[in-house]
Amino acid sequence: MIRVLLADDQPAAREGLRLLLGSAPDIEVVGAAANGRELVVMARRLRPDVVFSDIRMPGMDGVAAVRELARLDPAPPTVMLTTFDIDDYLFGALQAGAVGFLLKESEPELHVEAVRAAYRGEGVIDPKVTPRLVNRFAQTSPRAAPRRSADLTGREREVLRLVAMGHSNARISEELGITPGTAKIHVTRILTKLGVESRVQAAVYAYRYGLATWSDTFGED
Repeated sequence: MIRVLLADDQPAAREGLRLLLGSAPDIEVVGAAANGRELVVMARRLRPDVVFSDIRMPGMDGVAAVRELARLDPAPPTVMLTTFDIDDYLFGALQAGAVGFLLKESEPELHVEAVRAAYRGEGVIDPKVTPRLVNRFAQTSPRAAPRRSADLTGREREVLRLVAMGHSNARISEELGITPGTAKIHVTRILTKLGVESRVQAAVYAYRYGLATWSDTFGED
């Protein structure tokens, strides 16, 4: 069972998320916080496998809470949820260490899959938000990549491009003709070499420094 801790300042939203995620056979909702500070306290006590948190909450918001959660050992992967797809929220959440970003209007199935992906060590970005993420970097001249990018092998660059496209380890294994276990090993090495903490941050890195392109994700128009 994947033990999930929720956070949302709206009681109806908390209950809706509890019912939605709790209906999945492999997910157990172990608690629900009303704000970021309560979320951090509960996370320290309950040690959830995954945190599913709203961004805009009174007192301590979700982004600040993620920064606090990152200090836990081990730090639970966090998926952020919001009605706002404003860039500042998206990038603030990712920079704080979130592994996923969903809009509240996302399909219920995506909420459940986001929890499972976070538990597997993968990230999920709402398809409605992905173009904003890619466009942020793809429509500008790529920056010169830091020297650590040179440490990537040719195969690792291939894997990074597929990670930036949002592919899971299973999909990467199919694309490259390798096992899912080997794909996971490549992703782990990529994160270490790039000095990032999640697949989503690796994707941002790839677009920022020209290691993945707009056409990779959306094709040539």
